[in-house]
Amino acid sequence: DVQLVESGGGSVQAGGSLTLSCVASEYTSGPFCMGWLRQPPSKAREEVAAIDSEGSTSYASSVRGRFTISWDSANNTLYLQMNNLTPEDTAIYYCATPRSSTKRNCIYNFPAVVVQNGAFWGQGTQVTVSS
Repeated sequence: DVQLVESGGGSVQAGGSLTLSCVASEYTSGPFCMGWLRQPPSKAREEVAAIDSEGSTSYASSVRGRFTISWDSANNTLYLQMNNLTPEDTAIYYCATPRSSTKRNCIYNFPAVVVQNGAFWGQGTQVTVSS
């Protein structure tokens, strides 16, 4: 199984920045697909961003233009650079990689594919943004 270990969460003031990291022990079989989801307090889990093997990316509308997802293949590490954070970004952030996914589903349907196909998950890291 793939092991995903996250780091980089913390507390910042509104307008600040954080970078989350997610180290993968190995690739899953099939096309590469990884992403970030988050769960705000008392709310359902929601998509943040996803990336495929060609570097195609997708972002939730709420974070587009502020967050950047990237993959460092040399170090098997997924990143989420978060800028101009707001209190609405407060959540537990999870990295995940589906057990299988088409390229299209990775970019256009990431939240559903990790549920439908099963996924490997990081342990979660708390991000708290104060006003």
